[in-house]
Amino acid sequence: MSKEKKSHEDKKKAAEARLETLQIGLVDTQIWTLANGQKVCILFEGRDAAGKDGAIKRLTECLSVRNTHIVALPKPTDFDRGAWWFQRYVNHLPSTGEWTIYNRSWYNRAGVEKVMGFSTPEAQEIFINDVPDFESMIVRSGITLIKLWLDISREEQKERLDDRRADPRKKLKVSDLDQVAQDRWDDYSAARDDMLRRSHHEHGPWMCVATDSKVKARENIIRHVLHIVNCPHVASTIEAPDPDIIFSYSEVIEGRKHLEK
Repeated sequence: MSKEKKSHEDKKKAAEARLETLQIGLVDTQIWTLANGQKVCILFEGRDAAGKDGAIKRLTECLSVRNTHIVALPKPTDFDRGAWWFQRYVNHLPSTGEWTIYNRSWYNRAGVEKVMGFSTPEAQEIFINDVPDFESMIVRSGITLIKLWLDISREEQKERLDDRRADPRKKLKVSDLDQVAQDRWDDYSAARDDMLRRSHHEHGPWMCVATDSKVKARENIIRHVLHIVNCPHVASTIEAPDPDIIFSYSEVIEGRKHLEK
């Protein structure tokens, strides 16, 4: 075996060992939340190909199937379009002892719908004005709310989207929206900036995740979740997230961090 190949294998084994430790921490934390009746809600938002599916898989693959719910809703039905926007999401919120993970959430209205014109500007403005109050109600009800924006560079997104289209095993991950992700990059950037700025609040702060390295992003997302849920005998043993990989949107506002343009 060449030195280069051995080095790659060693790094892979080290990453697998770190992930195993973090997943054990997740299992112990969920046991604790079940015993204490905690409710956990995690939102995964981000550009196409930013790594939401992979991160969610690593986060949940060892957790209880009965108490862990991944919510990835299809496009709105006629009923959904005529109802209160948050209505289609409310019934999926966690009850006692449950974890709910939204793979895209109510923020579709401020992202994809805004860029693609799937809803009216009036509906989008109502949403962005209402969402801080809606999330404050969620938190006051006893739910731990974690909001993650997965950020990716334009070059890395192109590479991943090209890889999807070339790999027949990834046909199910290819969507019509993938075709315009690069063409509408600037529009998505503007929508992201407006959404994060107007929905970053005390009860629902945004955490931004640099995802060009999938391994680093996944590890740091799990670390962040463990520290926020804060099971006493787990959080204290887990290394804090890397501040260069995951950071509060407040740091972007202050100019100390930046998102991909």
